Amino acid sequence: MISAEIARIVLPLIVAVSIALMLARPRGIPEVWWISGGALLLILLRLVPIKLAAKAVAKGSDVYLFLIGMMLLSELAREQGVFDWVASVAVKGAHGSCSRLFLLVYSVGTLVTVFMSNDATAVVLTPAILTAVRKAKVSPLPYLFVCALIANAASFVLPISNPANLVVFHTGMPPLGAWLADFDVPSILSILTTFCVMRFLFRDDLRGDIDCKVEDAELSTNGKLVLAGLALMIAVLMTASALKKDLGLPTCLAAIVITAVVSIKARSNPTNLAREISWATLLLVAGLFVMVDAVESQGALNLTKQWLAWASSLGQNVGALIVGFVVGVANNLVNNLPLGLIAGGTIETAHTKGLIANAILIGVDLGPNLSVTGSLATILWLLALRKDSGGDSNSQKVDVSFWKFLRVGAVAMPTALVAALGGAILMNALLGRP
Repeated sequence: MISAEIARIVLPLIVAVSIALMLARPRGIPEVWWISGGALLLILLRLVPIKLAAKAVAKGSDVYLFLIGMMLLSELAREQGVFDWVASVAVKGAHGSCSRLFLLVYSVGTLVTVFMSNDATAVVLTPAILTAVRKAKVSPLPYLFVCALIANAASFVLPISNPANLVVFHTGMPPLGAWLADFDVPSILSILTTFCVMRFLFRDDLRGDIDCKVEDAELSTNGKLVLAGLALMIAVLMTASALKKDLGLPTCLAAIVITAVVSIKARSNPTNLAREISWATLLLVAGLFVMVDAVESQGALNLTKQWLAWASSLGQNVGALIVGFVVGVANNLVNNLPLGLIAGGTIETAHTKGLIANAILIGVDLGPNLSVTGSLATILWLLALRKDSGGDSNSQKVDVSFWKFLRVGAVAMPTALVAALGGAILMNALLGRP
């Protein structure tokens, strides 16, 4: 049995090394093995009791169900040709302009994120856009980066836009009206700023024209049924959010029902879709939850509570800027889901409300645009790129490394974060809140 003194040193060291290896991915080993391996090591060394680990894994049940539902719908849409249809519509709507295609993709990504969550943008939209740009024979990176960055930049328009929102405010989700008053202006500024930054950074790629003709892709009856199912999914998520219910179970059940209806009508085997789900992603999330609880057991919340009190003592506006930026950067060290858990626990124990709490959520949601490991949505986006890039030897290979993403994120994230936090401060003043 390891002594308490040694545990205080070894436990955070294992967590830090696991996260560092997840970031670096030595020898191309996927992120999931470093995180799950680190969590297993904590259990084997008895640094984390099995009961605590099981409790930590159980905390993520709503997230697991939500992801299963969204990934299942993604594979269903792929199977029924919805992606090919989206590709054709996107390129046709661009009328031969790369700039117009960029705007179209950004607009679609915003809508999907707002009403179906940032994970849906990563899982459902990314393969469609990759198909679109391959058909158009244009440089894919600007449009694929849109899917990654808008998934975070628009993820606090509504409570359902990001599962992390429910994690941060799990003990006191603001009413929808109060949410819109607090976050819609910061969200709009975040979306517009991110667009302008990306449009500038990729200006050379977007100067050309689309000089190839893309054939019209007919959407089958089953494809239309899938789209109707997606609309139903939006209704389910909005209803669950309005009723302050967890999103995971209704999302998963709705996805299963939609898949069953389409599979029966198409006379296809739904088990093929289940095999395509990235189950390793769920293992990654479970490992992250274990690590967060392990760190919390060492008194991490006391430290974050003290730090939050210090930041608040500097004044509300200055404190909000500091908190937003520190939380935003911290996402990229531990991922926004576990950080959201820590932030939510800190908000609860410190009884934090108002502008400071809003700044924490903005940091949790927008901060991940700095690097590929900042949020689960970005990791899902990267997995989607690797999966589709390797599926066709004749297709243009898409390779987005940690450093390539960082070169874009280092400009886009801080700029949008300043705009969003400034909007939050402005709205707080206009609403006359202390």
